[in-house]
Amino acid sequence: MLPVIVVHGGAGHVPKDRADLSSVGVRDAVRAGYAILQAGGSAMDAVVETVTLLENNPVYNAGRGSDLNVKGEVEMDALVMDGRTLASGSVSAVRRVANPVQLARLVMEKTNHLCLTAEGASKFARAMGVPEVPEESLITDYARMRWKKNLQPDANPVECQIGKMGTVGAVAVDKEGNTACATSTGGLINQMEGRVGDTPSVGCGGYADNLIGAVSTTGHGEAIMKVTLSRLILFHMEQGMLQEQHKSVKAHRKQVTWPLSI
Repeated sequence: MLPVIVVHGGAGHVPKDRADLSSVGVRDAVRAGYAILQAGGSAMDAVVETVTLLENNPVYNAGRGSDLNVKGEVEMDALVMDGRTLASGSVSAVRRVANPVQLARLVMEKTNHLCLTAEGASKFARAMGVPEVPEESLITDYARMRWKKNLQPDANPVECQIGKMGTVGAVAVDKEGNTACATSTGGLINQMEGRVGDTPSVGCGGYADNLIGAVSTTGHGEAIMKVTLSRLILFHMEQGMLQEQHKSVKAHRKQVTWPLSI
């Protein structure tokens, strides 16, 4: 099968002075992920590597560059899902980890759980030998500026979202026809401490099923969670497939039975 990878750098309005950086980052991530697929690597390897690169890029709201919560701290969420087995892993409100998407994959592969959160996720990271990084290394001047601006009494919550890069993610199909998705985020600007959005929730922040496809979402988490958007998208894709199959079968039956009904 021809391998495919699709990558996003998050929903939202991107200022002109950051648009080029955003585009370059996504293109670089696509090239890296596609190289893995071309070499025969798995869809899971490709999406995790792609999202890791986006997490390492301070332009995006994930990993380094994450938005800050109301206390000026970084809390991150990430999810991976394997369309071949429906296995998934995620972390929420995790701190001091450079690449939450890699930790989410470890949750999938090394535990019997689907999601670990906050300090529990951090303890698991240490047990897996994942290095703890200083929180300052994840905070950019841009994120700190936006955090301070949003603390002002007259801050407009809508305007504060302008110029913010959103959640990052990737979906892929490898040469074997297996699908996978990965999504990572730093959350909302000045969100409450401990707030968890759609990203680490299976069926919301992402979903993959070899029989249908793969999705990685970006946008307002609370709205996405209300409709389990990723799974809903695949549901409608599945219905479309079934309709096309139904039409095909119906056309075939018509060809076979038409002479008999004359």
